[in-house]
Amino acid sequence: MTLLSHLSSIIPISAALEAELNVLSKELILSKNEIAISSGEKCNDLFFVRKGIMRGYYIDEDGKEITNWFAQETEFATCFYAFVAKQPSFEFIQALEDCEVTRLSNAALQSLYVKFPETERIGRIITENYYIRLEERLLNIQFKTAKERYRNLILSKPGLLQRAPLGQIATYLGITQETLSRIRA
Repeated sequence: MTLLSHLSSIIPISAALEAELNVLSKELILSKNEIAISSGEKCNDLFFVRKGIMRGYYIDEDGKEITNWFAQETEFATCFYAFVAKQPSFEFIQALEDCEVTRLSNAALQSLYVKFPETERIGRIITENYYIRLEERLLNIQFKTAKERYRNLILSKPGLLQRAPLGQIATYLGITQETLSRIRA
C-alpha cells in the first residue's frame, strides 16, 4: 500500500494534496539491517513502511539492545518523541528486512499542515491511533503477565514471529529469550 492510498483510507485526499505529497515525499529502499536513524542523530524523518519491517531500539547501560517498537507494512516508523520535539533520537531505527519506505521530512509535514488543513485532521487521527497503541503497550508491560503480553503480540502483529529474531521480540516484551522460549513451548 502506498502512503497516498493509506492516507486516502483515513479521509479523502484532494488532487492538490496528492500532487504536493508526490513532490515532498521520497521513495527509498533500505537494505536488511540498514540503520535509517542512529541514536544521537537529529530525527527529521518519518517513514511509511510500504514493504518490510523496521524496528526502533536503544542500547542499555549494559550494552544490550532493547527493542522499543516494530513497524510493518502500512505503519509509520520514527522516533516519535524526537521527531515531534525536534530533538536527537534516543534510539536507532533499523530495517529488519529489505524495506520499501516513503520518507517525509518534518519540514515537509509542517508545510503540508499549513497548505492543506485536512492534513492536520489526518495527523490527529494517526497520532490518536499511535497514542492508543502506546497506551496499550504501557498497560501490557505494567499489568499483564509475560504469557499475556506474548498472546497480545500474536493477536496484534501475527506475522512478527516469522519476521523478527526472537531475541528482539523478547526485549520488546520485556522478558528474556529463555522465558519467551518457555512460553512458546
